[in-house]
Amino acid sequence: MTHDRSDTARSAGAGRPAPRLASDLPATGAWLPGHPVGNRRFVQVGVDRAFGLEGGGVLREAPVAYETWGTLSATADNAVLVCHALTGDSHVTGDLGHGHPTPGWWRDLVGPGRVLDTDRFFVVCVNVLGGCQGTVGPATPDPETGRPYASRFPPVTIRDMVRTQARVADDLGVQRWKLAIGGSMGGMQVLEWAVMFPDRVAAIAPLASTLAASPWQIGWSAVGRSAIALDPGWRGGEYYDAAPGEGPARGLAIARAVAQITYRSDEVFSDRFGRDVVDPSHLYGLWDSFQVESYLDYHGEKLVRRFDANSYLVLNRAMDLHDLGRGRGGLARAVARISADVLTVAISSDTLYPPHQQSDIHDAVSAAGGSSTFAVIDSPHGHDGFLLETDAVGAAVRDQLERVENR
Repeated sequence: MTHDRSDTARSAGAGRPAPRLASDLPATGAWLPGHPVGNRRFVQVGVDRAFGLEGGGVLREAPVAYETWGTLSATADNAVLVCHALTGDSHVTGDLGHGHPTPGWWRDLVGPGRVLDTDRFFVVCVNVLGGCQGTVGPATPDPETGRPYASRFPPVTIRDMVRTQARVADDLGVQRWKLAIGGSMGGMQVLEWAVMFPDRVAAIAPLASTLAASPWQIGWSAVGRSAIALDPGWRGGEYYDAAPGEGPARGLAIARAVAQITYRSDEVFSDRFGRDVVDPSHLYGLWDSFQVESYLDYHGEKLVRRFDANSYLVLNRAMDLHDLGRGRGGLARAVARISADVLTVAISSDTLYPPHQQSDIHDAVSAAGGSSTFAVIDSPHGHDGFLLETDAVGAAVRDQLERVENR
């Protein structure tokens, strides 16, 4: 696929570094009250009393958005929780439009007749705390002022996210998940579910995830966050009243470009782009000569239209803070709390969350006497393989569900 930019856009950006972006990009791509609701449903946290966060912050009258598919059984024993990754949202399956900026991000795995069969299972996905597609985050109006929280939004952790998901489960009448599944940041959430609420989850499937964020992962995160903070349009986080084209689009797009490179592999980039150029007449310019550069611009612009820069900062930092053993006497003591059946899946070419991290999950659970299965999917797609290799992921999950049901 070619992701060329027009001559007009290239001329307008002459002398400036990439990315090349449209001039009308919104200050935020967040879903806000008054936008079409789509399939979202909501619960409120912090109504009767403030919702305290692990880092010391509090939230009041805070919405949490989620979506469901299928029907909860009379005994409430068929519920599956899907946890999304950094720039995901609650729209796991379904079409784009009607309030949803993208089609379902795991629609080949979730739906009628799929592995997570919505004719059989009651599937739930919650937009994470700090997100920007319906759950309270930096773009959400603060009930005390009516203005976006912006830079005043407190830090959140993966554990805080899981506590809001537990509130959703309570509201739905789900006392125990048959399965909690997610990749990357989603995998961090399902691991925390198994430690925080061991009696409320029968099985977990953390895909391409880790027991604790590594220095390598934190380093890449820091570069992406710095790109946003150094964008003059970020304005210290106070950009929500900016006119189109004057928000932190460039910083967010660069953060996305950095992440996109780490999500894929050298093999995929080489096979897809090689050294193909956009326009040979611009070969010796400093910017936008190669197809891969245009591809990164394209994905950066797509993210800007559906995400929020401050949310990216908050959620990215929550991933850095992920450490299953923090405050629990170390990883071994934390993992010993896990009673759920565990399936951990690695992608062979994943350099961001390399297979040894998923092997570490398996080894830790096994050492604690738990039930664990470790699978490696041979794929060139890097970290994004957990989203793209749905046949292989689905086969492993199907086996796990059969194993759990036969226990």
